[in-house]
Amino acid sequence: MQPDTLHRWPLNAWYQAAWAHEIGDTPFARTLLGEPVVLFRDRNGHAHALEDRCCHRATPLSLGDVVEAGLQCGYHGLIFDGGGRCVEIPGQDTIPPQARVRSYPVVEQQEMIWIWPGDPDAADERLIIDYPYHDDHANWPHRHGRFHVQCSYLLMIDNLMDMTHVPYIHRNTIGAGVPEEQVRATMDVTRTEAGVHYIRWMTDTTPPPAYIQGAGWPADVKVDRWQEFEFIAPGTVTQWTGALETGCGALENRDQPGGISIRNWHGVTPESCSSCHYFWAPANGHRPDDAQATEALYTAIAATLREDIEFLERQQETWGRDPERPMVDIKHDAALKPARRAVERMIEAESGLATAAE
Repeated sequence: MQPDTLHRWPLNAWYQAAWAHEIGDTPFARTLLGEPVVLFRDRNGHAHALEDRCCHRATPLSLGDVVEAGLQCGYHGLIFDGGGRCVEIPGQDTIPPQARVRSYPVVEQQEMIWIWPGDPDAADERLIIDYPYHDDHANWPHRHGRFHVQCSYLLMIDNLMDMTHVPYIHRNTIGAGVPEEQVRATMDVTRTEAGVHYIRWMTDTTPPPAYIQGAGWPADVKVDRWQEFEFIAPGTVTQWTGALETGCGALENRDQPGGISIRNWHGVTPESCSSCHYFWAPANGHRPDDAQATEALYTAIAATLREDIEFLERQQETWGRDPERPMVDIKHDAALKPARRAVERMIEAESGLATAAE
């Protein structure tokens, strides 16, 4: 990993800009990949994203209003359609062709708003990750969350790619139990075309109290516990974690009643080189008919993630003081390193295209 990788990101890629419920008919400002963006829905309910800067006097368009024809600047009333073209200037009959602002390709899918910050002609909706669990509320009820985190988006990805931190950072939540059992977990890592996949198994192990409570197990239960993650570059991680009582054949079939089963969505989008938007959504697959269980899961996951964030923000501070200083790799970085490499390949590919075009 080159030190300046933490300061860069691919542009020709889809990133999560927001949860769908965050965007309404009021302008919504958010900085994404270093650029101020305004998101809004038109009168037909379609989501759009424009640069948050009027071409007239550089006023943030997020200070304006959504009107019938598009987004109206709050300063002098210029109106821009969802494609960024100025369609009306109050008191002026002709509209200069340069009166426009940058627009971004946007797709709404499975409760998420996706944005493409790169070459709009290269935006291919087929590249957006399919996550059917957000469409299946009956079997996978879930809630959405977002944290504004003061660390590089790649540090957040690193954290998700290495679960050996769990018995230490999360000793009071999901890491409770016997640390040695978790550190000795077996781990199978597979590089994929878009990133990396791994699964960890902790067999015949002591589950954390939250698992015992969620599954209704006796206090002395032993379980076979798994943690499965897939990173899809540049900023998405899907997760399936859970546990079944030892002896139920979890290694052969995890998809059976009883125990704990959690699907978690992680969308990580850079805000700046040292901050990111972290979108997450835990889905309750073990007690889907119990609304209280879904709420309890969300609350527990939120507490766990706050433990991560406390460490990550301090890590960013420490790293930022001496970014050129190398970091030592250990065997538990087996998934972390190919995840970083997948992002680097995307950046290098874009750089190569830029060089060829020159």
